[in-house]
Amino acid sequence: MDNPEIGSFIDVDGINTNYHDCGNGDPVILLHGSGPGVSAWANWRLNMNEIGKRNRVIAPDIVGFGFTQRPENNHYSMNLWVNHIISFMDKLGIETASIVGNSFGGALALALAVKFPKKVHKLILMGSVGIKFKLTKGLNMVWGYEPSISNMRQMLDLFTHDRSLVDDELAELRYKASVREGFQESYSSMFPAPRQRWVDAMSQSEENIKSINCPTLIIHGREDVIVPIENSTRLFNLIKESELHLFGKCGHWTQIEHRSTFNNLVSDFLHR
Repeated sequence: MDNPEIGSFIDVDGINTNYHDCGNGDPVILLHGSGPGVSAWANWRLNMNEIGKRNRVIAPDIVGFGFTQRPENNHYSMNLWVNHIISFMDKLGIETASIVGNSFGGALALALAVKFPKKVHKLILMGSVGIKFKLTKGLNMVWGYEPSISNMRQMLDLFTHDRSLVDDELAELRYKASVREGFQESYSSMFPAPRQRWVDAMSQSEENIKSINCPTLIIHGREDVIVPIENSTRLFNLIKESELHLFGKCGHWTQIEHRSTFNNLVSDFLHR
């Protein structure tokens, strides 16, 4: 049986990179979060085709995650992730793209907008890391995940406000994803305790964030216990050309809990 998480592969500076590519039009790159067993498909499976009705949508597995090659003895850092995405864009011949970043992917999107502003047409941040905040219990649990079905179920319950979206079948699927060969080894090496330092290492200064001048859409769930909603209100106040959309009855998975509204919101923003 084919694995839907595997799309196409491309060599990016010696890293065999898995990505999904659908639709036509101006390019949009979707950057996933950092949950255990995550992949671009797991994060964006309910969004790619809908946003792809009006845009070319490209969703890579960021180096260290999913089915992208894991270089041995790699030191994972924001510089590595930024360079991987810039080289990935160059390899595909994409001079500029709109960037959608979820959580950890939001920190990466912010870093791209700060360091390579000409590469970023529009910016969309969802439950974004990338500005300093006190590590939450929820994020500490996500980054400190130890593989078991019960731990995965407990962790997934943190992501959604609507617990009916998380069942034992999903927990088992995500648990199996988290224990595939190489997945947990690279994951546990990224964010070892004490974990506040990784929040700080992925953060931009307020001055850097103020320098972002591309149109920016900021999205957050009111009941998010992974990344505080204050992150998004602060980003809104710092980025000149920004707008903020808050979802009630919504946790960290806006793109899943409110997928239809999320897809329309993103697509409309990209076509203004």
